Amino acid sequence: MNAEFNWWLLIVGLVVGAALTWLVMSESVRRDIDVTETEQRGEARWISALVSGAGRPIAPERVEEILRLHREYLAAPPPDEPIEPVDAPVPGAGASDRVAPPDAVTPDPIERRRISEDG
Repeated sequence: MNAEFNWWLLIVGLVVGAALTWLVMSESVRRDIDVTETEQRGEARWISALVSGAGRPIAPERVEEILRLHREYLAAPPPDEPIEPVDAPVPGAGASDRVAPPDAVTPDPIERRRISEDG
């Protein structure tokens, strides 16, 4: 065999190896559905420790509930209309902690008229 053929084989081998490595690495990313309930409890404890260490104590049970709700949100179909954020204070939160209430979607015209007539 000549030297040019060997270089060609080396280049093809490197490209194929890089493509296989990329394929394996891209498929190894974990998703929310891959996390078991036991692992979710451990994740909740870990997040609670990190947040509490930053001076904002939070119970691991509350973090676990938030993670569960996040999984349910991701499992649901996407909303028809995006929910616009509204600056609404969260009970027990600081002034910088604002979140959109669940009913922050603009009502349809009939509902808007009923609301304006009621008050």
